[in-house]
Amino acid sequence: MVAAPDIPRASSQALLTATPTKRPRNMGQIIRWFLLFIGGILMVMPIAYMISTSLKWPHEVYNVNLIPKDPTLDNYAYVLEDGRFYWWFVNSMIIATITTICNLLFDSLVGYTLCKFRFPGRKIVFIAILSTLMIPTEMLVIPWYLMSQTFGWLDSYWGIMFPGLMTAFGTFLMKQFFESVPDDFIEAARIDGLNELQIWWTVAMPLVKPALAALAIFVFLGNWTAFLWPLIVTNSVDMYTIPVGLSGFGDEADVAWELIMTGAAISTIPTLVVFLIFQRFIIRGVVMAGLKG
Repeated sequence: MVAAPDIPRASSQALLTATPTKRPRNMGQIIRWFLLFIGGILMVMPIAYMISTSLKWPHEVYNVNLIPKDPTLDNYAYVLEDGRFYWWFVNSMIIATITTICNLLFDSLVGYTLCKFRFPGRKIVFIAILSTLMIPTEMLVIPWYLMSQTFGWLDSYWGIMFPGLMTAFGTFLMKQFFESVPDDFIEAARIDGLNELQIWWTVAMPLVKPALAALAIFVFLGNWTAFLWPLIVTNSVDMYTIPVGLSGFGDEADVAWELIMTGAAISTIPTLVVFLIFQRFIIRGVVMAGLKG
């Protein structure tokens, strides 16, 4: 018989000392997954309650049961057959789409200018733009309304959109991402004879797609769910957006929560589509950032 080889004492001690370390690592992973599970439930519960309420009859709305006893689709039929909801949906889609496109263009242009150009007062301009983030929206409503009244923008698409066509947050986000674009690429493009707009569009913009995707999601969601300013600047029912219009499903005596939840459930579809379209760019940006780190 061949004798088994002797295991060195150092390696046997290493095995003994390495074995107990697996339990704390597994426990830490279990705790992380448990916390993520709890957080996921807390995030999903409002959506589940919204869908559950949209499937209930009016007398079951205040029932705490998550699963309706007698589910119905009459609420969806009523909302979809209501011509007002169609116009509210179209208004929200037009406003959110145009505002998102304008933010992607204007914020990226200003961010690129503040990042790649050297001119006197550049830092002062950037600080002035960031300082607007500290002003509450409620303080800007009155100047916005007076401006809309002066120029005849009340109860119009332009009146709803103009305060959000460019944002300080988007400018800050794009400037920070343009910092990662090497200056050598910009100088090489200038040597090749490209003008600044061509450099911005063909060289810089493709390198900051993750930031553009994130900004598009933020701006679209913000304008899709905006309530205060569209409520103030619009007068006619046909110009309402979805959040403003859904608030009208009720009166002082009663609120049709089942219809409000039904409209809210339908209105989440565009936001999910936008997220599914741009999420791959965000994930790619996170992966690239991790590789660079």
